[in-house]
Amino acid sequence: MTQHSASATNEETRPKRVSRRVSLSFDQKSDLLTIAEVARRLRVDSTTVRRWITNGILEAVILPHQGARLSYRVRQQTLTDLVSSSTLTNTANTEK
Repeated sequence: MTQHSASATNEETRPKRVSRRVSLSFDQKSDLLTIAEVARRLRVDSTTVRRWITNGILEAVILPHQGARLSYRVRQQTLTDLVSSSTLTNTANTEK
């Protein structure tokens, strides 16, 4: 398999990222948490938080970026809703 076809196969199987432009006021910006802050609060690795975002378990705002890695922010209310729901518990049980 050539390098080109392997890359094309990976792109086809990778879930599509849904992005939307969001205009935020100053108050809303202070309500946004970084990946590291979310990981620290949930006591998980930042890679786990990124996986949850990619898989659609955790909603996040995609920031403008340069380079290969996307920058995200998570709203405080989204994190509160996730913790209070059973989504997080069900996901942890299926990852074992």
